[in-house]
Amino acid sequence: MKTRVIIVLILSLLIHEATFAQGCCSGGGGNPIAGGNSTGVLNKNQLEISGRYQYNYSDVYFSKDSDTLNMIDGLSSSYLFLKVDYGLSDKFTMSIASGYYTQKKLVELGQTDTVTSSGISDLIIFPRYSVLNKKRENTRTELTLGLGIKIPLSSGEDSTLVGYSGENAIYTISPPTVQVSSGSQDLILYSFLYHGYPKRKLRFFANALYIKKGYNSMGQKFGDYVSMGLFVGKTVFKKIGVTVQLKGEWIDKMQVAKTVSEIDLAVYGIDMVSTGSKKVFFIPQLSYTEKNLTLFVTTEVPLYQYLNGVQAGSLYQVTAGLTYRLFVKKQKVVPENTFELVPIPK
Repeated sequence: MKTRVIIVLILSLLIHEATFAQGCCSGGGGNPIAGGNSTGVLNKNQLEISGRYQYNYSDVYFSKDSDTLNMIDGLSSSYLFLKVDYGLSDKFTMSIASGYYTQKKLVELGQTDTVTSSGISDLIIFPRYSVLNKKRENTRTELTLGLGIKIPLSSGEDSTLVGYSGENAIYTISPPTVQVSSGSQDLILYSFLYHGYPKRKLRFFANALYIKKGYNSMGQKFGDYVSMGLFVGKTVFKKIGVTVQLKGEWIDKMQVAKTVSEIDLAVYGIDMVSTGSKKVFFIPQLSYTEKNLTLFVTTEVPLYQYLNGVQAGSLYQVTAGLTYRLFVKKQKVVPENTFELVPIPK
């Protein structure tokens, strides 16, 4: 058993997930919640290890809901994410997660030089509690609530070399969208509602996520984040799962402390007007399950975007990963397999 757990941990470290927050020259600084695909709760003594890799890219700009002239040649990120969940009881699950940016890159318009960064992002501690779980002959219904915290593991003050003055190197703070973390402690509220028909292998579920952002050490408060998702899932050919999601998200405008001046904002590369957005996405997912191991791939297709000011819009995002579940203690009664995989919200 110990050897199997170690192998799964090593494999999971190779995979992940992430998202853009706000526009390139405005607020940003890391994904709202890395690996926000938390679902319901696990059984008592059940362990879930999940890892994923996500790639984001955009070179389009929006003013409100219309395309506008590009201000960059490209904005991209590659992110690895690892999450470990454990069922402390049949109603209470503890989750711990973190991620690592292998690269965040900004290619400025008409320039060959790029602004890049890499590093560990945040630690997410995210317990969940099932307030309702009913099983009937042909249906199962579950309502789960979560309350967590995001703790930055990077400062959000990474800098970029811009030149030399004699023998002295000159650095400037990188734009927020190239920082690996916003540098703030955030509060996470989550709800998950599930209704399934096990015999028909048909599932309907919904989730809602609210992230209350805090101020970082530079007096910046990136906009609070809200998302809601509606899902339909169906198992075909016994091992293949097809899930589609319609997700809406809202990001509030950025705020700063009174001690932050306009000069500070210019140095940080922030345009306060160009922060905040509303978006709607269509998210298909395909998965394959073999016993306790599930492999999956998903992508986000933007259906509608409204961005305040002028910001980089969403173009495409691809995520691939795996999830593995096992019991760390022998069960007296083998529980019903209720595994459901939910794609990530931003």
